[in-house]
Amino acid sequence: MRSTTSELNWSGTVTYTAERVFRPSSIDEAAEIVARSPRVHGLGTRHSFNDVADSPGVLLDLTGIPTDLEVDRDRRTVTMGAGTRYGAVAPEIDRAGFGLHNTGSLPHISLGGAIATGTHGSGTALGSLSTAVRSFEALGPDGAGRTIGRDDPAFDGSVLHLGLLGIVTRVTLDVEPTYRMRQDSYGPIPWDRFTANVAEVHAAAASVCSYTVFGDEVSEVLLKSRVPDGADDVAVPDELFGAPKLPGSPGDGHHTARDGSVGPWWDRLPHFPIESVPSHGSEVQSEHFVPLRHAAGALDAVRSMSERIQPHLHVCEIRTMAADPFWLSPSQGEDVLCIAFTWQKHPVEVAALLPDLEALLAPFGGRPHWGKMSSLDGTAIAGLYPRLADFRALVAAADPDRTFASAFGERVLGT
Repeated sequence: MRSTTSELNWSGTVTYTAERVFRPSSIDEAAEIVARSPRVHGLGTRHSFNDVADSPGVLLDLTGIPTDLEVDRDRRTVTMGAGTRYGAVAPEIDRAGFGLHNTGSLPHISLGGAIATGTHGSGTALGSLSTAVRSFEALGPDGAGRTIGRDDPAFDGSVLHLGLLGIVTRVTLDVEPTYRMRQDSYGPIPWDRFTANVAEVHAAAASVCSYTVFGDEVSEVLLKSRVPDGADDVAVPDELFGAPKLPGSPGDGHHTARDGSVGPWWDRLPHFPIESVPSHGSEVQSEHFVPLRHAAGALDAVRSMSERIQPHLHVCEIRTMAADPFWLSPSQGEDVLCIAFTWQKHPVEVAALLPDLEALLAPFGGRPHWGKMSSLDGTAIAGLYPRLADFRALVAAADPDRTFASAFGERVLGT
């Protein structure tokens, strides 16, 4: 079991304040640490861009606990260690004859961290990664394990928990029969045409992602289409709202194939292969969710800041996500548009922009991604989540001595 101090998140922009970071190699080791630690928090692959995973005491890096994949063919579930990276286990799930309903754009993220923060892929009919959870195992304040499943009355408040309900060690996910996909690239689409048809654009395939820098156009739209069972391929349109189909690119070690070739779900749903450096590798991110019915107005509002945004922006990716019932989910209660900014590594400048950006999105009910940069305080968050008081009560009952408390939870959620 490794122990270190003074560690950073993936982008190097957040220094964890925890006294120690332990990397247990088993659940038993993790339980021992929890039982003896007054303050402890779980840590995954460190892809958060804020202090959501930090703790004033001890951090548990769960990536050292073995995957130990269990496939239940009858129940159509897979169970594995919460520190497992999606891209590392996806091919094995595929070989067992199954597939996940969705993945994030980065296959490098851990199951536990992604689920706890509401991370998602794209698809108007697809829920976030949290919606695949059938049950999960967690260590309580005394180090004892418990299992929380869909039959638990508090399940909808527990899945997306921001690490405040315990240390999640294993997760059981729903799966479906394996499938294949293709990615095709279209563009550009003039801005006004895109915003007038944004819901239809994002319903053009199982998973759709659009890219812009808030100029006069959306430069590229990626359609990720499922190939029907028993078919060799699937027909895709020659144009998309007037935008031609682009040649795309084959898989090049940095991006997954975008040339219309057919491949397994795990190599087409993510944007990047597991062996690549994720995205630009040197960046900060913010992401903001608005009801899909407000998509055009919200995008136009953001574009009104284009002159301030563009000097600090790599690209903005626009996606959609289906509604779910989870109390702290950005898509709780309604389908959403996801406006995801990949900023240059200008954390000070981006932090200065966010209050104005989020103020423009406030009339549309804009909610931030829990693991990314945001300026919203506890008062603003309380107005966006109708079940927040219930979540606070859940935390108080599960953790009366505040073993899993965090500065983020206190500041943003009032827990």
